[in-house]
Amino acid sequence: MRAEPKPASTAFFLTHLAACSLAWGSSFLFIKLMNGALTPLVVAACRGGVAAVVLVGVVAAMGQVPLPRRDEIFPWMMIGAFNGAFPNMLVAFALAQMDSGPAALMQSAGPLITAVAAHMLFADERLNRRSILGILVGFAGVILLIGPKAMEGSANALGAAAMLGVACCYAIGNLYTRTVRHHDPVRLSLGQQVCSTLIAVVAALLFGSAGQFEAIGTVLWPVLALGTLSTALPLTVFYRMIVRVGPTRAALTGYTVPVVATLLGVLILNERLTLWQVAGGITAFLGVYLVTLAKRKEP
Repeated sequence: MRAEPKPASTAFFLTHLAACSLAWGSSFLFIKLMNGALTPLVVAACRGGVAAVVLVGVVAAMGQVPLPRRDEIFPWMMIGAFNGAFPNMLVAFALAQMDSGPAALMQSAGPLITAVAAHMLFADERLNRRSILGILVGFAGVILLIGPKAMEGSANALGAAAMLGVACCYAIGNLYTRTVRHHDPVRLSLGQQVCSTLIAVVAALLFGSAGQFEAIGTVLWPVLALGTLSTALPLTVFYRMIVRVGPTRAALTGYTVPVVATLLGVLILNERLTLWQVAGGITAFLGVYLVTLAKRKEP
């Protein structure tokens, strides 16, 4: 069993936050570059499969056997479902309905959900008055962001619902990860990808045919980039953050990932954001900031 981790420095937090933000923010771009060639289930299966292969190599290089130990089976399954298969499928579905910028902005509800749940579950994650204000402001931003888009058509409403589902899945996964902080983050990352891949492959075969995997070759480089740069790389970094700084602060990636995704969407995909979306995103980010960065003692 691993020793309890030491408190993290500001430099540790900021460098790990930046790495996760850049890597996860680019995932929206890579999925969009597939141009709908793959179904959401196949995208989730490919994303997890490529990341699993990379992490198997990392674990083997560490001199360990890349198979679950008895006490790792349940954690691998839980994290694989809620931090892997479910959100991966929902993200791929949502991006078939809407632009990457608004989709990423909606995911900013994740840190707010995590903060509320962590407050109720963990004594060292209590919210103060300023943090509670942040929760209210953040959810107001999400409502602003979703409202106008939902009224434009059912496809946008479905995409918005899927991205809120992504936020809830990540909150559950992150909170659970804090309870298994004695496990090696690299092995947790491997377990997540192995289990998420199995779930996605089974679902893809149940709801479709094996022929839907044939189009992978036409979008091979975005698939490889999604699995390596946007999945395998940030996962281990993120789990280290949860262990060292807790789920509430680690969830700050929900504040920074949308910024990266939006910039890439505008600069590379020529996407445009409406004033409603910009206002909603800024408001949501303000709420996330108050919850995660301004956790001060109440007077």
